[in-house]
Amino acid sequence: MKNLSIDALRAFITVSELGGFTQAGEVLGRTQPAISQQIKKLEQLLGQTLLVRRGSSVTLTKAGQSFKPYARQILNLNDEAIDLFNEELLAGKVRLGIPSEFASTLLPKIVGLFSHSYPNVTLEVTSDLSKNLLHERRRLDFDLILGLHRDPEQIAAEDRVKLDELVWVTSASHDTYLQTPTPLIVAPDGCIYRARAIDTLRHSHIPWRLVYTNPDLAGIRSAIEEGLGVTVLAKSTVPANLRVLPVSDRYPKLGQMAISLVKPQPASSQAVDRLAEYLSASLN
Repeated sequence: MKNLSIDALRAFITVSELGGFTQAGEVLGRTQPAISQQIKKLEQLLGQTLLVRRGSSVTLTKAGQSFKPYARQILNLNDEAIDLFNEELLAGKVRLGIPSEFASTLLPKIVGLFSHSYPNVTLEVTSDLSKNLLHERRRLDFDLILGLHRDPEQIAAEDRVKLDELVWVTSASHDTYLQTPTPLIVAPDGCIYRARAIDTLRHSHIPWRLVYTNPDLAGIRSAIEEGLGVTVLAKSTVPANLRVLPVSDRYPKLGQMAISLVKPQPASSQAVDRLAEYLSASLN
């Protein structure tokens, strides 16, 4: 009789949700080789390849897609049975502040994974500009803030989780980016991307004009898809259907920004700490 390992199933689900072995290892507290070994044993047991590595990312095979619902169901039943007799369940509410572009790209895979692991924790998410989330008048409204910073040196080393490259982004099917002046699509004043785009173009003496302003990423994305112009985004948040423009005289290098995870409260709960671990692992 063959038996499925709960640890291997958890490794499989976590890798598939986070898109990488290293990220899964950080969340599960295991090394990357240990996670790889668990997946290998699971594949040997089933006689099927479940995951395929493509560069730094991981995708599910057809067999992996078919197996995933069963793996999740088994894990859920296992966790429910254990929780039934566990008097120290992780519970409570976590108030998360996050920029809209990360809310749309990072949160979907994190929320599902976190909620399945900690069903008694309620997530209350607010999306806004980092400037507003981190303002001293608002920061105490949150338990955890994912913030963006123009100058990496201005944030504490323990709060910084990643340096991300800024890139010029445009439609994949329009050539509006060739227009002069450069047609900019940006968020309102206070947005790091807006400031970096305008500062870079001014410094390089490249003429530009604002063609569309919207505080929400969905609105900016729609304008880009319709071919209205170009915008600036963190490389890790660029939607798959948009095009990253190569660095050129017309579109100079934008440099990097820092991403931080800030815990504004005097003391953080275990739920806040766990969510921070999930976010940090997914970002890296």
